[in-house]
Amino acid sequence: MRRSVWIGALAALVMVLAFGPASASAQTLIYAQSGLPVTLDSAAAQDGNSLRPAYQITETLVGFEPGTTNLAPALAVRWEANDTSTVWTFYLREGVRFHDGTPFNAEAVKFNFDRWNDPDHPYRGEGKHFAGFEYVFGGFKGNNVLKEIEVVDEYTVRFHLTDSVGFFPAMVAAIYLQIQSPTAVMADPDRYGTPEVGSVGTGPFKFEEWVIGDRVVLRRNDDYWGEKAKVEQVVFRGIPEPTSRLAELRAGAAHIAVELSPEDYPVIQRDPNLTPVLQDGLNIGYVAIHQGHKPLDDPRVRRAIAMAIDKEAIVEAFYAGLGSPADQHVPPAMWGRSEKITDIPYDPEGARRLLAEAGYPNGFETEFWYMPVSRPYFPAPQPIAEAIASYLADVGIRVRLQTEDWGTYLSDYLEGKFPMYMLGWSPDYPDPDNYLFTFFGPRAPDALGWNDPVTQDLLIRARTAPDVAERAALYAQVQERVHETVAQIPFAHNNPLHATRRGVEGWLPSPLGASEPLQLVSVP
Repeated sequence: MRRSVWIGALAALVMVLAFGPASASAQTLIYAQSGLPVTLDSAAAQDGNSLRPAYQITETLVGFEPGTTNLAPALAVRWEANDTSTVWTFYLREGVRFHDGTPFNAEAVKFNFDRWNDPDHPYRGEGKHFAGFEYVFGGFKGNNVLKEIEVVDEYTVRFHLTDSVGFFPAMVAAIYLQIQSPTAVMADPDRYGTPEVGSVGTGPFKFEEWVIGDRVVLRRNDDYWGEKAKVEQVVFRGIPEPTSRLAELRAGAAHIAVELSPEDYPVIQRDPNLTPVLQDGLNIGYVAIHQGHKPLDDPRVRRAIAMAIDKEAIVEAFYAGLGSPADQHVPPAMWGRSEKITDIPYDPEGARRLLAEAGYPNGFETEFWYMPVSRPYFPAPQPIAEAIASYLADVGIRVRLQTEDWGTYLSDYLEGKFPMYMLGWSPDYPDPDNYLFTFFGPRAPDALGWNDPVTQDLLIRARTAPDVAERAALYAQVQERVHETVAQIPFAHNNPLHATRRGVEGWLPSPLGASEPLQLVSVP
């Protein structure tokens, strides 16, 4: 028996002893994902393992129809814009209360957005960086599209923008922008979202317990404004190895296991107790190159790296037919792609010539960091990283493979500590802006050591252009510029493989990643 499978079986036995067999526990939904949360303070989160449980506790103003990218009312029942789309008014759901009994209203909305937007907000929390807010709006106070939030009355809030943004409701639907209880945040802003405090929202489940290294437990909110959850309890397990997650599912100690190894698809199909679930892939996995580390500041070196890697062979080996090599960052199912881009070909001889031209005829040494958890876009990070390292070694680029704790990894890459690293993206809202502004907007100097005013200008113009065709043309230009300079290497798109126990009903994985309405799920 493989070691990872043995570990998974042992974990499954522990969970059976703790909660009973999944198939016999009709009131508890056990959800196996690749890691536990880093935080439940959603705007401070950067990963699906944090955002998925947070999404059950706290809610956004605008949501999505289950299993789709179609916008739907959530804590706001409707919204409207002025003629120039510079002022947006949201009408809030009345009579909703947070889990601590305090009222949800326009003041609560303003508190949350002000806290996220203002680095000097008194209840921001010590050392907190709301990266999710920055991804969506492009910076903080005075540096983004959000100028002012006005409380019109108890259930009406108005957003004043610095420029026209016709897709603002989609931005507000981003999973980071979940409304927290102001009272709970003010009670302990430094520890809000941690295992000791959890989070407090209006969602279908309440935070109950977070056992570090083991599980997060949520309890049904019987006072929920919408459809009540079909289970009393949700238990999130963090299990890094896909084979171990599958072993736990097969042993009956979990109802849902996500982001499984594509190679296990036939195994799941043959198991009469399991149902495979393929999620529509709007994701992108990429290899990032930080230009603050020499010799990666040389575009010839970056192009040589891209030419040295046989993406097609790696995808064929590790994605089991469920993925495809990426030639640009916006996936094929999304508009805003460029028809002019032809992917950089696998050409090791050409890579060696470029390295020699750049002054590195014998190659060079650097670090390549890989993710410690599997994600939809990289189902097997370490083996994929090892394959990439092997291809790079063939042209003389000798990389030291490294990794670290997931939470630290997500902080360190933004501080420019990694010369090369693996990461990816599942979109927060269905618009090219969420890919390209996120990667190449205000955070690009930190994440990539790349500060290109031309690209920044194109992105701002694309955000504010009133016509979709004009926006699409601008986004195509962004991707062409990224491709030309090899600012980052798009690697693969994937249709993630998940599985459920037989009899699990109502589970609709979101094309956007972690926006799953688990209150709809029933278990046998």
